[in-house]
Amino acid sequence: MSTTSRPVSSSFLRSDAIVALELARSRGEKIIFTSGSFDLLHAGHIAYLEFAKQLGGFVVVGVNSDKSVAAYKDPRRPINSETQRAAVVAGLRSVDAVFIFSETNNNENILAIKPDFYVKAGDYSAKTLSSAGLVESYGGSIVIAPFETGLSSSSMIDRVLSKYGNLSGESSSEGKHSPAPAVFLDRDGTINEFVEYLSEPEKFAFLPNAIAGLVLLKKHGFRLIVTTNQPGIGIGFFTREDFFRVNKEMLKGCDAAGIQIDKVYFCPDSYAVESDYRKPAPGMIQRGVKELNVDPARSYVVGDMTIDLEFARRGGCRSVLVQTGKAGKDARYSITPNIIATDLLDAAEKIIEDYERTQTR
Repeated sequence: MSTTSRPVSSSFLRSDAIVALELARSRGEKIIFTSGSFDLLHAGHIAYLEFAKQLGGFVVVGVNSDKSVAAYKDPRRPINSETQRAAVVAGLRSVDAVFIFSETNNNENILAIKPDFYVKAGDYSAKTLSSAGLVESYGGSIVIAPFETGLSSSSMIDRVLSKYGNLSGESSSEGKHSPAPAVFLDRDGTINEFVEYLSEPEKFAFLPNAIAGLVLLKKHGFRLIVTTNQPGIGIGFFTREDFFRVNKEMLKGCDAAGIQIDKVYFCPDSYAVESDYRKPAPGMIQRGVKELNVDPARSYVVGDMTIDLEFARRGGCRSVLVQTGKAGKDARYSITPNIIATDLLDAAEKIIEDYERTQTR
């Protein structure tokens, strides 16, 4: 076990961390490396780093810079600055050295450190990690740490906002928007052809009848809100900028047809992160209710997966399953949709009929 319990420098430079770990390596210690944003430290972080330390060796932690956190998580993050986050991690008994890095992945860190153990948390596997080949090339090992469900910085922020958000002095959306029904639309497999981890604008293609369906819904007074999980951002398969470029293609096509999309909400978290915002959690519906004065009881969710149906149920909306994309074959939830439609145009026609039958009395 390491006899050093704190980083050698408060500047948190990678070069200083490398000097410290090479001293440990010269003493015969194994080098253990992991990384993260560590924005709001919680019990899951502590358990994760304790797990790393129990591998027996010198634990080096890379902390994502402010710029990289904003890029792969949310432009509003981090809550705490990079030096503050690094200082908190450095104070933990399980950590021996800390440095701040700005790259969007760990390839450069791994090449510089060559850790004996590269530790990742959650539902990763050696096959899904882009850096797996690098680690294995010099004889290192990848270790997957158990993930503490229900613990994340994002969920902590959501809890704070739910308890104290009304003290901010910000006015609600009421008055800015008149109350209206909305259609919350999944993107991939519902509006456009499903492509796994879609990140290239040239691969975006509207599904047949998608534009016609959007036109019809807009014509009948529904707000159009795109709600999409994008775990590829959190995993590191692509960036927020890639996601925005794909969205630009979608919005260009909508604009050409005279369609205004009211909002695009997305969750960038990987499935390794417990999130109150990722579908089927109702966070994106709740944002629509708050920001656009949407009435969920008069609104619909359209998607190609059972996760969308559960999202609708939790958000208090009626659900529509389209037979495009996954066509409900993900089978993650045992739930019956209110409406089944062949595509987005059929969904729009059935929503209008259902709305007239169930809502306008």
